[in-house]
Amino acid sequence: MLISIIFPVYNEKDNLNELYERVTEVVDAIKDYRFELIFVDDCSQDESSDILKDLHLKDKRVKVFRFARNSGSHAAVACGLHHCQGDAVSVLAADLQDPPSIMTKLIEEWQKGVNLVWAVRLEREGERASTNFFSKVYYAIMNRFTNVKMPPKGADVFLADRAVIDAFKKVPEKNSSLFMTLAWLGFKQSSVGYVKEARHQGESKWTLTKKIKLAVDSLLSFSDIPIRYMSIVGFFIAILGFLYALVVFGAFLMGTPVEGWASLMVVILVIGGVQMMMLGVLGEYLWRTYDESRRRPMYVLEYVLENNTITEAVSR
Repeated sequence: MLISIIFPVYNEKDNLNELYERVTEVVDAIKDYRFELIFVDDCSQDESSDILKDLHLKDKRVKVFRFARNSGSHAAVACGLHHCQGDAVSVLAADLQDPPSIMTKLIEEWQKGVNLVWAVRLEREGERASTNFFSKVYYAIMNRFTNVKMPPKGADVFLADRAVIDAFKKVPEKNSSLFMTLAWLGFKQSSVGYVKEARHQGESKWTLTKKIKLAVDSLLSFSDIPIRYMSIVGFFIAILGFLYALVVFGAFLMGTPVEGWASLMVVILVIGGVQMMMLGVLGEYLWRTYDESRRRPMYVLEYVLENNTITEAVSR
């Protein structure tokens, strides 16, 4: 049986050779399976592409997919899932934060008949306390307000069998969380624990902007709470407005009319702010609908390296 391992790569020239050595050491020790190593280069601007070409020439198990433009790590993982040939597939970070040795535990759990195995972060070495805190908040919000259940401490590594992969390939969404999509598919799921290591070299490419976008995409893709609560908020604001109108009218009847400039401005600003937030939520939903309707590809491949041949200009 064949197992595919996907590595999203973006400017990881200092890590790739060490990653290859550690991964091959692990997979060579697993005698019951064959492996293909899929490196998806997210349009790196350093020497990563040259290193990957050398690894491809060195090892026929190495396949390289290079994007024509930077599309993000989730698009890179999706590309690997679309093109992998394995009976099962896993994903590991190219920065060596996810130790390749976790493959042994994932495969052992998968052999028990589980379709999707999550590698749950027990600890995160080298991370700031604020990063760990906001990660826990993100997963707590997703588990509370969406119909998808993820490991409370988060998971960046998984192993999925062919049934899950084939089901995922039928989901055309772009503005979503790939990991939550996999969890949403259902199937029999389980988890194993591991310690997420500090980066081997370089700096994280996972910026605050990308984290915020992921949180918004995840919530809007798997929950109707934002748009549903707009009606509830609007109802309560209408009630408050009606009550305030009664106060003003009562004060007028008693001969002490409410003096209005400051209170009027407060009401206008509050209601206007709430309306703008509601329009923003609607705008997010509408933008995603419009973006999906244009049917632009999630990624565009500059070239593919496999079996010592190169294929150029492919889109998905």
